Amino acid sequence: MNDTMVTVVGNVATNVEYRESVAGGMARFRFAVTSRRWDKQSGSWTDGHTSFYTVFAWRSLAVNLAGSVSVGEPLLVHGRLKVREEERDGQRRTSVEIDAVAVGHDLTRGTSAFRRVVKAEPNLTDRPAERTGRRSEEVGAAPVAVP
Repeated sequence: MNDTMVTVVGNVATNVEYRESVAGGMARFRFAVTSRRWDKQSGSWTDGHTSFYTVFAWRSLAVNLAGSVSVGEPLLVHGRLKVREEERDGQRRTSVEIDAVAVGHDLTRGTSAFRRVVKAEPNLTDRPAERTGRRSEEVGAAPVAVP
């Protein structure tokens, strides 16, 4: 494949919008990336230009993003870069999107508590719960986060 893979470090700029579809979940949010440079004259860091990206995530990554990420949090986003150009109302517009493959909190700026998601086992309705060694309410249970 000739995809352009990028890793960007920045902050969540909007709430994560989550939608469920036939193909699975989809999440979308805006991501702000600001360059920082050391200014020798002032002896301090200064902010440069801020670039905004629309980040898309699918399936389990989308579900986990929706439950884990809030506006303002520092993240690392790794995924496929897509640049789209279109003409709308006589104006040429460019949008930059990232189809996320992996997303994580930037631990240089804080701490995070990871919780693994346990996937549901296949439906065992053809076998009684007594033979599986599990309580009947556990059979076919939905995924749950394990602390």
